[in-house]
Amino acid sequence: MTMDQLCQAVVGAGFEPYRAKQIADWVYKKGATDPATMSNLPAPLMNQIRVLTSRVADRADSTDGTVKLLLELHDGEHIETVLIPAQTRATACLSTQVGCGLACSFCATGLDGLRRNLTSGEMLQQLLHLQQACGRRVTNIVLMGMGEPLANYDATVSAVRAITDGQRFGISARSVTISTIGLPKQIRRLAAERLPITLAISLHAPNDPLRRRLIPVAARIPLKKIISAAEAFYESRKREVTLEYVLIGGVNDTSLCAEGLARIARQIRCNVNLISYNPVDSLPYQPPTQVAVKAFASRLRRRGVNVHVRRSRGLDVSAACGQLRQHATEATTRGSDNRKETH
Repeated sequence: MTMDQLCQAVVGAGFEPYRAKQIADWVYKKGATDPATMSNLPAPLMNQIRVLTSRVADRADSTDGTVKLLLELHDGEHIETVLIPAQTRATACLSTQVGCGLACSFCATGLDGLRRNLTSGEMLQQLLHLQQACGRRVTNIVLMGMGEPLANYDATVSAVRAITDGQRFGISARSVTISTIGLPKQIRRLAAERLPITLAISLHAPNDPLRRRLIPVAARIPLKKIISAAEAFYESRKREVTLEYVLIGGVNDTSLCAEGLARIARQIRCNVNLISYNPVDSLPYQPPTQVAVKAFASRLRRRGVNVHVRRSRGLDVSAACGQLRQHATEATTRGSDNRKETH
């Protein structure tokens, strides 16, 4: 709910308008999810409040501090959300869909296709669950978990407004990143929102043939349209776009790919994030060698590209999006098969 909607709901239930701010402070500022702990509210109001419609079904803690939660939603579907801690910041990676319909050939999330969109509330609940599970306040948000955020446009933007609203989560918009595979119409629509967030485009290939091989949706979205939309996004706020590039061993980590990526990067005001592929058991791809990563980054830098090599986090807890959910689904299927065999 927006603050206006919350106030209307409180008044409609027969309580004073100021109670809305009290509820918001408990949920957004203090991270409270149990109405019984909201001590300055009258009991009849406590009894009408429900904060969460999801629960933590599983948790995986990495030796590097990364925490991944598997959440079960009200309808039995599952999503993943991740907290990536650092010294002065804690970054929450939020999912926007149950599964994904893009079917990128290297990604675990798309193996079962798209189940449904998340509501904005289900996106925000991930943030609350992470803060409770880890005992620290989130400082940065990346919407690059399960799903394509811009394919669930309205709910994603609604969640971002709640995240950046000073009366709700109050996280700086400059600390929020929306990641997209590259949907030009939605990128241009996002530019018109005037939200000072960061746009990250998951490029993963510097030419259309290779991109179509890795990302089926690229068959109808050529790179030139994505580049043009990215330029429009930059012009709308003079804020650099980030190009995300997952390096896959022997696939897109060649010197020719580096040259192609450098040409694209020189067309847009951008920086490039290089990320080594996190292997998925059921897929045929492997991460690049460290030599290949260094050579790729060096070739970009020599051509004036601002490049960052991102360290993979949570490798020991199935870090790639969708893997924990996949394991849970496989376990459920095995259990169902075992039950059938006993009858």
